Amino acid sequence: MRVEIWSDIACPWCYVGKARFEKALAAFPHRDEVEVVHRSFELDPGRAKGDVQSVITMLTRKYGMSEAQAQAGEDNLGAQAAAEGLDYRTRGRDHGNTFDMHRLLHFAKEHGRQDALIQVLYRANFAEERSVFSEGDERLVELAAEAGLDAGAARAVLADPDAYAEEVRADEREAAQLGATGVPFFVLDRTYGVSGAQPAEVFTQALTQAWGERSPLRLVGQEDTDACGPDGCAVPRHG
Repeated sequence: MRVEIWSDIACPWCYVGKARFEKALAAFPHRDEVEVVHRSFELDPGRAKGDVQSVITMLTRKYGMSEAQAQAGEDNLGAQAAAEGLDYRTRGRDHGNTFDMHRLLHFAKEHGRQDALIQVLYRANFAEERSVFSEGDERLVELAAEAGLDAGAARAVLADPDAYAEEVRADEREAAQLGATGVPFFVLDRTYGVSGAQPAEVFTQALTQAWGERSPLRLVGQEDTDACGPDGCAVPRHG
């Protein structure tokens, strides 16, 4: 079974939702037969690469809330994250464009390090003091290396603005086609969708239901037929 997760590194609920999903997946009897793929979704696609501002400033300007309301929201998110065993800085974080991070995630997927990289990026953005937005490409190269990727290759990806750009855009188009207007958005075997950072119990229910409704292979025709297998090929039958 394949689970696709549309998310953004700048999305705190994606950070929390990933932890809740993984808690459900860890207890799922068929977890070793579940493939997880991370898909791209930008919450702020129109923001220029160098346009970095504090999270509180972004929230007040984008949603028209007061600084007190914005800070209360961050404090609530910090509590939600802590309940999942996650570190979360409720003060001093910043916000910026995540397009290059998504390009790196597609690069990481080709090398089997996608989940490792997204976890490193989440931790760096939500739990660490250093910024993933204001320190430039070398900060992302450093994080890519921490996730097990070749630093030189990651640097080359970031230096080429076209590298994996179409893959990111394709994910975003597909999200729109599936009706995803926000993230996190989980799609199980292209049959079930789970929107938001739901409790682990909801993910458990979705995994169980999706697995149970997988269509078994149905054989058409005779079982004893001409075919090749581990023991050789059937002898042709006559008349």
